[in-house]
Amino acid sequence: MQYDAAQAKMPSDHTRTAILNAAERLYADRGFADVTLRDIVAAAGVNLAAVNYHFGSKDELIAELFVTRSLATNRERLNELKAAEAAGGGRADIDDILRALVGPTLRGCLGPDRERSAAARFMIRASIESVPPIRRIKNREIDHLRKFAAAMRRSLPGRDQVELYWGLHFALAMAHQTIRDSERLTKLSEGSCDLNDVPAIIERIVAVSVLALTGGEAQHKAPARLAARDAR
Repeated sequence: MQYDAAQAKMPSDHTRTAILNAAERLYADRGFADVTLRDIVAAAGVNLAAVNYHFGSKDELIAELFVTRSLATNRERLNELKAAEAAGGGRADIDDILRALVGPTLRGCLGPDRERSAAARFMIRASIESVPPIRRIKNREIDHLRKFAAAMRRSLPGRDQVELYWGLHFALAMAHQTIRDSERLTKLSEGSCDLNDVPAIIERIVAVSVLALTGGEAQHKAPARLAARDAR
């Protein structure tokens, strides 16, 4: 199959962007299983050959979208980690490390300013629905997490390395579970748990994670910040 005359007039970069934008919007609205390539080309105003030319398959298109969004999140994480370590002379407090780990993900998906964002809704779908191309990427791209594990070892040099890995894993799990089941938590709490207060959510996850890692042996900024917020 080849491009038709109208398609040939459309610049390649514009075509690729149109496909990505349409796919992200449709996947965000309807999920991965219910969207076909024909749905995407119809929404993008291109033909099927354009998708095959630029991406090759539906899985590759999903992977491209996820990689684009996750790279931005990982970059933000690492920038925050670098700033925290620089402020601490090369050794950041554990709560600042965990805040850098979970903050970008939560800010990217929750809060009133993200509700209308196709990018946020796409990443929420990626959290909820397990599809092979996204699973493969998550399992492969862990170098940035190794940097967090190293920072945690510097912050808590007396802790067993295995416990630090579990702590990192549980912090991420709490963040993703909050994103996946935010609507259920709102209903369960009858609205008393404010899912729009993203800074408070971050502090809660950090506080629980720090407590689990330290056993309450040290005072950290996360519980203090949360207590001050709740007192207002």
